[in-house]
Amino acid sequence: METWRERLKKIQCIKVLFDEPLSRHTSMGVGGKADVLVFPEQAEALRKIISCLKEFGIPYLPVGNGTNLIVRDGGFRGAVIVLTNLKILKVLSRHGREVDICAESGVPLADVVALALSENCEGMEFCAGIPGSVGGAVRMNAGAYGREMKDIITSVSLMNGSGTVHSIPREQLRFEYRNLELPGETFIVSALFRLHRGDRGKIEEKVSEILKTRRSKHPMQFRNAGSIFKNPPGLPAGRLIDEAGLKGLRIGDAEVSPMHGNFIVNRGQATARDILALIDEVRKRVLEAKGIALETEVRVIGEE
Repeated sequence: METWRERLKKIQCIKVLFDEPLSRHTSMGVGGKADVLVFPEQAEALRKIISCLKEFGIPYLPVGNGTNLIVRDGGFRGAVIVLTNLKILKVLSRHGREVDICAESGVPLADVVALALSENCEGMEFCAGIPGSVGGAVRMNAGAYGREMKDIITSVSLMNGSGTVHSIPREQLRFEYRNLELPGETFIVSALFRLHRGDRGKIEEKVSEILKTRRSKHPMQFRNAGSIFKNPPGLPAGRLIDEAGLKGLRIGDAEVSPMHGNFIVNRGQATARDILALIDEVRKRVLEAKGIALETEVRVIGEE
């Protein structure tokens, strides 16, 4: 009888890695093995992957490029479906001052920023320097400098557990702070952005300023998963952590960055256990010092 592993290998337009360490696929560089990593290259391949896994009762989880993800040291039992090879990016239409750009889930945000700039369009500047992909950014309603993904999205194409794709208009999407509420077993296939033409010089200047600010404040010399905690209303989490005297706090090779309190970095040999223990310690001390319970922004998956 054919096994689920054999069936997966027969699907065209995918890459399959069995018993693969997830530490190789996350920006934090930690995490045990997944039973399988699957990389679909088109929406039809994704549909066939979902059908196969459901038929054999294999749990699965969609992820982007792993920049906002911490995987526990025990890895993940089941299939991790990595959407980074869904990379179609194109201008869908131009009408007057408005330009519609369609980007599949795996397109790096940097590529969308570059395309917007080439079209002299404003609106994507806040995404400059964010290392994630479109799918992950939409899923977490990524934002910076007073803007969020929900501000520029016209619609999102979603695939359900049956493999059917529906385009959902912005008005019907439930965006929250750092979250897009979606039903279970839902994949973000692509997003449609509506941007407006502006002054190219001013757009370039704004992108340059944002990139410069990120380089000066963010600890890019060490592996990290971006901002660890959500900002409480009106209070940057990094400032709270700084005022609690926690910059430089370490557990193993996990460290609260001396550059930015809301970044935890892997100084080389940190484990997921180290990082999660440090997250818990920071939350505990900020609660004691400030009376504020920090919520995590990063996604944590896998087994101990």
